[in-house]
Amino acid sequence: MALAYVRPRENSHDAKILAWVDLDTRHVFSLDGTLSELLQADAEARSQRINSMRQQSDVVLALDEVAFLAPVDEQEIWAAGVTYERSRDARMEESTQVDVYARVYDAERPEIFFKAPAWRCVGDHQPIAIRHDSSWDVPEPELALVIDTHGEIAGYTIGNDVSSRSIEGENPLYLPQAKMFSGSCALGPWILLPGELADPLALDIRLRIERDGNEHWSGQSSTRQFHRSLDDLVNCLYSALDFPAGSVLLTGTGIVPPSEFTLESGDTVTIEIDGIGTLTNHVYRLPERRSNG
Repeated sequence: MALAYVRPRENSHDAKILAWVDLDTRHVFSLDGTLSELLQADAEARSQRINSMRQQSDVVLALDEVAFLAPVDEQEIWAAGVTYERSRDARMEESTQVDVYARVYDAERPEIFFKAPAWRCVGDHQPIAIRHDSSWDVPEPELALVIDTHGEIAGYTIGNDVSSRSIEGENPLYLPQAKMFSGSCALGPWILLPGELADPLALDIRLRIERDGNEHWSGQSSTRQFHRSLDDLVNCLYSALDFPAGSVLLTGTGIVPPSEFTLESGDTVTIEIDGIGTLTNHVYRLPERRSNG
């Protein structure tokens, strides 16, 4: 069972609904309130409130009757990098300053960076983007932690940290431009609650990229190859920051397509994490935007 933001498929103009997703019966039940309100409570109070709202819910829809939006409302989305050996090697291959990534892989302090505000995230079957000024673009399939205001993990979802390897490879200081742009962050389809996942560090992750209706590239990894502690990442993020609405932390990727691969407009990216679900997004290229000044 999970939490999600949904909208009836029959009316895309309806306001989004916080919902309880019953994955066994494949139905969603509307809940009063917001994710931010739930993340302001501690784990026990949050569980009690969810159960109370479930019992009072009077709107029930089948899973195929709703569209799943990004499961966030006011949260900041952050990301960790170089948490898998494969990610370290890939970023060393792309960069003109390879020692930066070699050092951070074994450093006590992890690499953590801001990825997106909630309003810039997209959900399942919504489009992700690649920059017009980038020549080498990749999806990054990641386990994402949903964290409450107290720094406790409140759930798990799937994240896609779409990145420009060409821009970051020019200089590590270009990281914000390589990582932060419209359509660069997808989350969803829902937030699996902690009690539903036996071990977040024993999950297989699969990536499939389709082009012109055919599988173009695929890869697989596992959170068993994770190089750091999830609690250490959360503690580092919260050590000097307050999150009044909670946060989401992408934990890094262990799947990196080869150097000859780049995303193209029209591709379809599907990420599957065992025990959580599947996140699918279509790709488009952002047009160049210039100010009127």
